[in-house]
Amino acid sequence: MLRGAALVPVAGLGLAACSGGGGGAASAPTAPVDLGAEGEVAPGHAKLYRDSNVVVAREAGGALKAYSTICTHAGCPINKLQGTLLICPCHGSEFDAVTGKVRRAPATEPLTEVPVKVKDGRIVAGPAA
Repeated sequence: MLRGAALVPVAGLGLAACSGGGGGAASAPTAPVDLGAEGEVAPGHAKLYRDSNVVVAREAGGALKAYSTICTHAGCPINKLQGTLLICPCHGSEFDAVTGKVRRAPATEPLTEVPVKVKDGRIVAGPAA
């Protein structure tokens, strides 16, 4: 029985590390969110909006793309962007911020695309955006 009791806290810590902390699981926007000025994302670049769990990239042609930054491997919020490469802090999965595609395992599924548009010169992402 002592062994079973020791497993519970260890398992709980593992889940807490991948849940984003702070009491609830991290998630992408569930309503439209104003992320900032349209000019914040230059063509061929990306910007990580940590507080909203979204990355916005602008393709070379000018079109915006947005993706949830919740890792598809274990649900961790991704908090690092190097150029256009997103890096998950939990297990090292890497994703392309322009396409959402996996660049490095352990994740095997791409990031979830999030609707994005420009409204009155501002980037708005989330459902109904």
